[in-house]
Amino acid sequence: MNGTLLVLGGRSEIGLALAERLVAEGATTVVLAARRSDELDAERERLAEAGAATVDTVEFDADDLSCHREVLDEVVARHGQLDTVLVAFGILGDQQRAETEAAHAVAVVHTDYVAQVSVLTHLTNLLRAQGTGRLVVFSSVAGVRVRRANYVYGSAKAGLDGFASGLADALAGSGVRLLLVRPGFVIGRMTEGMEPAPFSSTPEQVADAAITALRRGRGEVWVPRVLRPVFAVLRLLPRPLWRRLPR
Repeated sequence: MNGTLLVLGGRSEIGLALAERLVAEGATTVVLAARRSDELDAERERLAEAGAATVDTVEFDADDLSCHREVLDEVVARHGQLDTVLVAFGILGDQQRAETEAAHAVAVVHTDYVAQVSVLTHLTNLLRAQGTGRLVVFSSVAGVRVRRANYVYGSAKAGLDGFASGLADALAGSGVRLLLVRPGFVIGRMTEGMEPAPFSSTPEQVADAAITALRRGRGEVWVPRVLRPVFAVLRLLPRPLWRRLPR
């Protein structure tokens, strides 16, 4: 790998797990972008132990759309062109709160959809100008068919999934590739205290599937793979039954 690996969402469990695998495949310079970037010592040490020659950090507030291009330009100025960018930030939010507090519902959608659209558009312009690069976007099966139990988060993921799918088509022939990752329930910090759903996975399993898809040049990957046929059937489930499904 030539160029820099940028992780937008430098504390993301999935993002860090995938970054470790990319370092093992030759990524020598990693930049972790997150809020409170001066508190990423553990994350920096983890990637240095994985073999990265340089692990830098940059302050990044995903919700502040006005800073997106500035942060990307700063990374390029310090470390040269980008090879792979993991867009790994996001929040789950509180569904019950979002159903009554409009501001919270909007905050979830802003982080999980609007901010992603903004930074992906800036990244697309930057990577197209380079003529090369890879984008990894984390969608969710929650957006494939939105459920009553988490419709605010699911709606944001549905929007992101559609945007990323269209963007991947728009990038065809540009030298830039986009991998869309659709995991099911991921057991980790974000879902702590929740009952795991069927076909759950860990951040490490999601990262394993993503690195395999990157090696093969694929455009999308479901994690685990069985969720693809499962949701092909669930899309046809009558609405009265669908609305009764849990998260």
